[in-house]
Amino acid sequence: MANQSQESFQKLTSSSSSSSSVVVVVVPFPLQSHLNQLLQLSHVISSHNIPVHYLSSALHISQVKSRAIHVVNQERIQFHDFPTPHFLSPPPNDTKFPSHLMPSFEASVESLRKPFVDLLTSVSETARKVVVIHDPSTSSVVHDSCRFPNAEVYIFHCLSSLFNSVYIRDTRGIQIGNDDCKLDNIPSLEGTMPPEVLAFMANQNQFATNIKKSGHVYNTCRLIESAFLDLMLKIERERNEDVKMWAIGPLETVTIFKNRLNGSQHKCLEWLDKQRPNSVLYVSFGTTTFMEDEQIRELALGLEQSEMNFLWVLRDADKGNVFDEVRRPQLPDGFEERVKEKGMVVRDWAPQLDILGHSSTGGFMSHCGWNSCLESLSLGVPIAAWPVQGDQPINAALITEVLKVGVLVRNWTRKHELVSSSVISEVVKKLMDSEEGDEVRKRNEKFGNELREATADGGVSRIELDSFIAHISR
Repeated sequence: MANQSQESFQKLTSSSSSSSSVVVVVVPFPLQSHLNQLLQLSHVISSHNIPVHYLSSALHISQVKSRAIHVVNQERIQFHDFPTPHFLSPPPNDTKFPSHLMPSFEASVESLRKPFVDLLTSVSETARKVVVIHDPSTSSVVHDSCRFPNAEVYIFHCLSSLFNSVYIRDTRGIQIGNDDCKLDNIPSLEGTMPPEVLAFMANQNQFATNIKKSGHVYNTCRLIESAFLDLMLKIERERNEDVKMWAIGPLETVTIFKNRLNGSQHKCLEWLDKQRPNSVLYVSFGTTTFMEDEQIRELALGLEQSEMNFLWVLRDADKGNVFDEVRRPQLPDGFEERVKEKGMVVRDWAPQLDILGHSSTGGFMSHCGWNSCLESLSLGVPIAAWPVQGDQPINAALITEVLKVGVLVRNWTRKHELVSSSVISEVVKKLMDSEEGDEVRKRNEKFGNELREATADGGVSRIELDSFIAHISR
């Protein structure tokens, strides 16, 4: 470690741990949605006057800060941005996605083990208790926690408990499910991730099984996944009967629209202000989705043919270094001019929560990443589900088959087929301008109200959050 980094490290650790009885160390996985969710959790914990240390590489600290929607509490959240390891960052593609991110993932995870031990060594000397909260995919970073008698380890799950249930079913061959928890119609992991990604997850899972965990924290709500949460707790208690579990989400709703960053309003929100209530379809596929130009063309034509209002955030997938220049997706000639009265295309980072919370937004065409699902659900916006990879097909099944608060754009069994403009147009009109779409929207609005109540004082998620804070503070 360079002298400058060492001096910074010593200053940060000594300033917060000198008089603290409990200190929290957060170790996120270097993927945007995971970095963001654990930053949200850090905000919540720090609001209870508990010091939080957020540990990652300099690159990923810069990434999560640049995309943050909250003002960072510098007095209570201290970032440890260790030197970014060298890695090659190939461009994204749709054949083995997200394999292009694996060099970044592996290099970052491997480089953080020693800094993590150094940090724990420092804070454990003065704190009565050190609470380690980590992503399952950083288990190799934190597995030395057992060397510290005053350390407790908790896993924070950025993915749904349904996904974890399916992962256990498909990787361990365990037949799970009962009358309250059926997985028969939920897609398998087959084809959702390339072998090298599954191998990385399996390796991290091996480290996780050797860590004595005090509990699991899920960014979900019992209103959404009660049966699957109970199933996961049952499985975990077969290994460790004392392990605890908390479902505290949707975590974004806990802090939504509080301590927001100051600054000028994004241009897309000014455009939304001019539209009718529930008239706009928001289209966004997150930070990790790659689409070929041919599919982008069909999507553009489908939106145009539907004649519905739309706000389309059109960005290429992140590279391993999100600050590197990415491909600029091409639209059909004259498209933006033809749709200027009904649609808007945004090519930079857009404030998704503000868009979903706007009264003009009446639908969300989404890849169904878990973060996007939770945000859409908690704000009562129905989803046109278009899963691409990873946990997304399973989340899409939860949205469309279990909760019935969305419609499907493409069946996962036809994932390799081009989705035509006519299919896209039909789905958009179904969601935005049909009796079926109105029924879905009504269910979602009711669901959104219930989820917001769940995270408010006295709600089921707030009760579990308060229980978790009390437990780690005991």
